[in-house]
Amino acid sequence: MMTIQDEVGVLTLAGIAGVALVFLYVIHGATRKADAARVEARAGAIRKWFFLGLLVLGAGVTAATLAPFPIPDQQASAGTRHVVDVVGHQWGWRLPPGPIEAGIPVEFRVTSADVNHGFGLYDSSGRLLAQTQAMPGVTNRLVYTFARPGRYRVLCLEYCGLVHYGMSAEIVVSAAGGARP
Repeated sequence: MMTIQDEVGVLTLAGIAGVALVFLYVIHGATRKADAARVEARAGAIRKWFFLGLLVLGAGVTAATLAPFPIPDQQASAGTRHVVDVVGHQWGWRLPPGPIEAGIPVEFRVTSADVNHGFGLYDSSGRLLAQTQAMPGVTNRLVYTFARPGRYRVLCLEYCGLVHYGMSAEIVVSAAGGARP
């Protein structure tokens, strides 16, 4: 199964091949015995159509890659049942201890009380699952659904001072129905 990045890569290679073919066509036309004015007119027309084609292709690629943009609208309601308000402080996270269940979307509303922080959710193997910025005076929303119960870590992803390395918290996610892992 091809991802969107694979599709964009194939489109890019096809575009490069198209550019090469246009250049070969123009070069071939210029090497034949023909008057210079006709070759110049043909090259001008090709440039115009090529430029228009690039504009259309660029707009198409932009629309295709930004349509599934994963950042939710920061002003609209996410419609999640569970909301967790998170505040970053030098050098810790303030998270409510409430229960979080696997399989249910959780909306994290993330802000900072002092400096910029990076809110990163990690699984038990240390893999980054989701992230957003924590900035003073701004609340960013991150909607994430934990696939399975377990212990997840919250780490700061942006250097925020001398004890940045110790800025972490733990989230315990229970199985559906409230059973602890």
